[in-house]
Amino acid sequence: MLPVHGRHGYHPWRGRPSWRWPGEARLAVYFGVNLEHFAFGEGLGAELAPGGPQPDVLNHAWRDYGNRVGAWRLIETLDELSLPATVLLNSAMYHHAPALVAAHRARGDEIAGHGRTNSERQSTLPEAEERALIAEATAAIATHEGAPPRGWLSPWIAESHATPDLLAEAGYGYTFNWCSDDQPVWHQTRHGRIMAIPYPQEVNDIPSIIARKDGAAQFAEMIVEDFEERLRQVRDGVAQVMGIALHPYIVGQPYRMRALRRALAHVAARREEVWLTTAGAVFDHARALPPGNIPGD
Repeated sequence: MLPVHGRHGYHPWRGRPSWRWPGEARLAVYFGVNLEHFAFGEGLGAELAPGGPQPDVLNHAWRDYGNRVGAWRLIETLDELSLPATVLLNSAMYHHAPALVAAHRARGDEIAGHGRTNSERQSTLPEAEERALIAEATAAIATHEGAPPRGWLSPWIAESHATPDLLAEAGYGYTFNWCSDDQPVWHQTRHGRIMAIPYPQEVNDIPSIIARKDGAAQFAEMIVEDFEERLRQVRDGVAQVMGIALHPYIVGQPYRMRALRRALAHVAARREEVWLTTAGAVFDHARALPPGNIPGD
């Protein structure tokens, strides 16, 4: 037998129960806006070009462009189209760019945990240090937002064997780390259940634009095609979640923002057919369904 994670079993797509999201929608769509801060002269970070010796000014400044400029353009687009957002927040942003976090707060956007900084991976830490990382990031959000976050995305989506247990122990209700399904899935932990909300690794600007070198128009088309195909698929009655993952230092570049705006406008124009929402609202609705509707029940 191969090693297994033991968090959830196999649940075939065919034959799942038919249920609906609010408004009788069968497709829920959320927009995951990643607000990230990076250490200068050390640590991890996406690269515009292969980095040289530290300090790597080119790549550090490129990433910070998202917090200084790109994220504000993205907020303008979300406002223009009346779209909600779930913010995946490095807690270091409260010190680095508090006005940006405040702007999302003023919109009423959901704030979810995304570690302290994307310069580090929690998967490399001993369990006690990983617990401390989660606690520090959680406390910062609770202090500034008035309540702790309910969802968590690990920096670099990097988990240790204990991460789901530590998240449940810290009071988290859901995680974005597992991208293995198009519906929420219950995972087992040492401290009860935690829900995995689908988070995209395809309709996500980092793997698309940075890893595969897709162009701005290609990424925008990917959003539209994914959305339209899902609308076709949900006619069979099986509800789905579509996440769109955005990083302002990537999509906030003007030419990419122009293409992205067209794609988001396409989605927004179909708001009568779908549920445009936040990941937290997806979690609330899914956990309130009768037992047997969510895989892992």
